[in-house]
Amino acid sequence: MILPVFSKSIDERFLTHRLRSTSFGGIAGAWVAMALFAWHYYHDHFWSWELLSVGLTMAAVKLGFMTWYHFTD
Repeated sequence: MILPVFSKSIDERFLTHRLRSTSFGGIAGAWVAMALFAWHYYHDHFWSWELLSVGLTMAAVKLGFMTWYHFTD
């Protein structure tokens, strides 16, 4: 698919690479949030509810969309 407005700079490969990089970025963000939560819990003996909620939300959204695409695609 080539977009007529951005035909010289944006093509299907660019959109695919953007999709993959965004997905990997979200996964990395979830891992970092959960690692920071674990650090605060095991090292400081402190429950960081914000980091736990961010990590679990990112994981739930990712799994939710994977399930949605599995059943609708």
